[in-house]
Amino acid sequence: MALIVLRALFVMVSVGIAVSIFGSDAMRHAPQWLPWGVLAAMIALPLTVMGIDAGIKRKNLTTITAVYFGLLVGVLLTYVSMLALSPILPPDRDGPVWAWLPVILGSVLCYFCTSLLLQTRDDFRFLIPYVEFARDVRGLRPNVLDAASIVDGRIADLAEAGLFESRFVIPSFVLDELQASADASDRTLRTRTRRGLDMLSRMRANPRIDIDVLAPGDEDDDAMATDSRVVSMARRLGGRVVTADANVMKVAGLHDVAAINVNDVALSLKPAFVPGDALAVRLVKQGDEPDQGVGYLDDGTMVVVQNGREQIGRTVRVSVTSTLQTTAGRLVFARPEASRA
Repeated sequence: MALIVLRALFVMVSVGIAVSIFGSDAMRHAPQWLPWGVLAAMIALPLTVMGIDAGIKRKNLTTITAVYFGLLVGVLLTYVSMLALSPILPPDRDGPVWAWLPVILGSVLCYFCTSLLLQTRDDFRFLIPYVEFARDVRGLRPNVLDAASIVDGRIADLAEAGLFESRFVIPSFVLDELQASADASDRTLRTRTRRGLDMLSRMRANPRIDIDVLAPGDEDDDAMATDSRVVSMARRLGGRVVTADANVMKVAGLHDVAAINVNDVALSLKPAFVPGDALAVRLVKQGDEPDQGVGYLDDGTMVVVQNGREQIGRTVRVSVTSTLQTTAGRLVFARPEASRA
């Protein structure tokens, strides 16, 4: 609604300018068709500008702000420069130097200021009162999600639990990759990807979770691997990568970018067991040794029970004897309480 009002005011202002031109001295002796031509041009001008504006679907706030501040600083420097140069310029202010020097100097300074801000817009924060305060509330580092963490699905549960305070960022090329995988011929890949997209929809529906989809920067190289592009965006945003892929962790480490592995987070949240702890587990299969029974806790931890073969298919009370940490997770060794020494 506000945009419609703005565009209507733009057209009204343009028509008002045309009416002002009608009353000027130059128009009194002009041909009869000229006022109508001016009116048509002043109506066509805002319509053309609004058409171009509507045609540019994706607008980058930092780029627009950089151009705005670059022009503003350039004009200010031009004014200051003319004040500084006035003692050494010709005294005739109606001469060509005073007529053209401000225009030439202004164009050069506006170009340099705008170019400088466009090339360094990621190092400076424009609209400081809004951006900086929002970052203080939502956290200092955005969490950049890759495809593996989204397909994994556990990131939604971690976000809803309030483990991450800062916003989540999904690169647009990662979302494109997921949408392509959702239509893949591989049934398993298609199912897992669609589940990941459902997790994203759940996160977006939660008002406590701030999640954005960002396009890659101008320096992004489409020829790079997706993992490298994710790490590059995280470095540009000053954020950290959230992944479930160990290879992405290695790439982030090589580029000195902070990264979080969802698997490591899930592993650290599993309860720690010490010898003597008692727990109940349902034995579902035989272990590697003839007398072993194997069961799983609710979090997926494997429990190997000595002398448990005869109890397969039952829920038994066991006592922990030792634990072993492996790359696949934590193993718990136990024995039935009745057999505890």
